[in-house]
Amino acid sequence: MSGHNKWSTIKRKKGALDSKRSKIFSRIAKEITVAVKEGGADPEGNARLRLAINNAKGENMPKDNIMRAINKAEKDPNNFHEVNFEAYAPGGIAIFVECLTDNNNRTLSAIRSQLSKRGGTLGTNGSLDFLFERKGIFTIQKEKINLDEVELDLIDAGAENIETTDESVIVTTAKEDFGKMNKKMEELKIEVENAALQRIPNELKSVDKSSAIKVLRLIDEFEDNEDVQNVYHNLDITDEVAAAMEKED
Repeated sequence: MSGHNKWSTIKRKKGALDSKRSKIFSRIAKEITVAVKEGGADPEGNARLRLAINNAKGENMPKDNIMRAINKAEKDPNNFHEVNFEAYAPGGIAIFVECLTDNNNRTLSAIRSQLSKRGGTLGTNGSLDFLFERKGIFTIQKEKINLDEVELDLIDAGAENIETTDESVIVTTAKEDFGKMNKKMEELKIEVENAALQRIPNELKSVDKSSAIKVLRLIDEFEDNEDVQNVYHNLDITDEVAAAMEKED
């Protein structure tokens, strides 16, 4: 988890740029579109939409933007669907890319091009899935939770791990307990910054600094693709690599 969280911290700092914020809002709007088409525009009766709205608020997406995304979704003719790509990056690092797209050929072409440019290779579906385990990850700003008061409730709701960082409290659950934990957070009126099922690597892999930086640049390029929603990897990010990435524009 430490390597995964370290990369999340790097992305948070890079995400302060307006261009990154715009991409985050675009991904959330797409998730809202899919949620509305699946279960309607009423968040009270649509758990996926409710979760997307909560995540939008966690990213400080303006309320007007959220409502526009919901209203547009009801009229939007685009039918986005989920498609995943599994690849090996330089140094044999495994990368799992989750997309929402309305054009498979466009998305596949872009992923292949980025891999080719960075010395990676595309794998077959299911070839890397065993390297990751899907977990529920709930991120809460530290000042918005009194952990001493709610820790036992969270454990009862399925918390496997509760990690405290400088800025956040991160609660991990089994995939099967994600919905149960989300409901418990709502009951406890805990304001969650982000909640999602994420692919957590079973083991992290170390590579030399040069290869590690190439991998993280590839991940950055994937995340700049408008069809990409999430990118997961099993790279062990050293403090040296993290510092080098933070210095980049």
